[in-house]
Amino acid sequence: MNKLIILEGLLDYLFSFQAIVIYLIIILVMILLIIIRIISLAHKRVEDQIDQLKGQEKNSTNTAVNVLSSHIDDLMKPLNDRIEKFGVDSNYISKGFIPGEIGFTEEEKLKNLDRANKSRFYMLTTIDEGMQNYVEPEYNETISLKEFCEEFRDYSSYKLHLYYDIKDIRRFVAGLAVTRLIILQGMSGTGKTSLAYAFGEFVENKTVVVPIQPMWKERSDLIGYYNEFTKKFNETTLLYKMYEALYTRDIYVTVLDEMNIARVEYYFAEFLSLFELPNPDSRNLDVVSDVWDNDPVLLRNGKLRLPLNMYFIGTANNDDSTFAISDKVYDRAIVLNLDNKCDPFEAKRTSPVRISWNHINDLFYKARQKYELSYRNLRRINELDKYLIDTFNITFGNRIMKQIKEYVPVIIECGGTELDAIDDIVSRKILRKLESKNPVYVKSQSEALINKLNDLFGDNKMSQCINVINQLLQN
Repeated sequence: MNKLIILEGLLDYLFSFQAIVIYLIIILVMILLIIIRIISLAHKRVEDQIDQLKGQEKNSTNTAVNVLSSHIDDLMKPLNDRIEKFGVDSNYISKGFIPGEIGFTEEEKLKNLDRANKSRFYMLTTIDEGMQNYVEPEYNETISLKEFCEEFRDYSSYKLHLYYDIKDIRRFVAGLAVTRLIILQGMSGTGKTSLAYAFGEFVENKTVVVPIQPMWKERSDLIGYYNEFTKKFNETTLLYKMYEALYTRDIYVTVLDEMNIARVEYYFAEFLSLFELPNPDSRNLDVVSDVWDNDPVLLRNGKLRLPLNMYFIGTANNDDSTFAISDKVYDRAIVLNLDNKCDPFEAKRTSPVRISWNHINDLFYKARQKYELSYRNLRRINELDKYLIDTFNITFGNRIMKQIKEYVPVIIECGGTELDAIDDIVSRKILRKLESKNPVYVKSQSEALINKLNDLFGDNKMSQCINVINQLLQN
């Protein structure tokens, strides 16, 4: 009986309020201990990952240092050997960042590498160190634009087995006189990328090819970004070449391969805006937002001036996998349509021509002074402009008129004619705008437009413009 009373009392206590509170406290303590254990394990795991990443970073840095040291030894060889050795696919050096016949002692190498390792811009700092002993190459300062075009065509044929119509070569060179951005359009296999590659080989400064990625949306995709974790700037080949170009008078070419696989006006927007500034000293690209004492010499207040001697060549395909290029981009660029393959031809043995940007720019200036757009054709263009405004609500505008006045004289100096140059640029810069108009209305007015061109410039003198109109009729 007593045992039963004791058992009943014990059960009453186990299910009493005080007991339930004690149970809850025990459960909460156990949960807290489990959480503390989980946090401890997670913290240890994070520390292990950090140690692993640091080890990888250290190994990568040591590898890069070894690669750079090896390249510095190679740069002591003759210049031609260096150009043969370093190509556009090199991660750190695409041409050799120390032009001229120079070498470093072992002590100088170690000092240079030490400075580079301490800087957040490893690659750019190595350029600063190497350029201290820069020896400018010997440039060809006597070649004319006509000779330049003809020799470029022969070199592409003889040396690289790439065949281009001389008119396309003239258009390409004249485009360099007008803008920093040239867009090459055409069917696959017509040699769009090859043309830019051949040009780099011809001027003895290898072309940099930047494959555009579909997800690119901002300039950091092109030039890199500062990594807060590693405290280093993730430098790209384009940033490296832009910085190197500021030290030299060489002509630099960068290919934006399949440029419209992403929206050009997104990732290239800052470049397009800077190209419009009349003062080249104001064309400064934002790279970082702060300033460090050991930043590269030519990086001023976190900004890098766009080099005048660098041109961007965009290759574009028009299919379902690409974006339409906007008028903002087209208006600021020179467009070349490489629609037809050129038949192979025998070319004379031709050597590369090392020409400075200063010399070719001077040739462009002299061509504009020598072959100013004639009054007769200027009057014709103005009359055509008025007709297009009234009929299709499209106009040449000040920017395109400026481009015409810069483009036409250079085409003439390269060996072409004034009327061919006008036909070429009007077909690509003006009549292209008809694609965005009502196709039914455009077709209804096409015959009248062709008659207007024939009346102004002569029968079939504007053959490229007429071809563009006929293509619109077929679509």
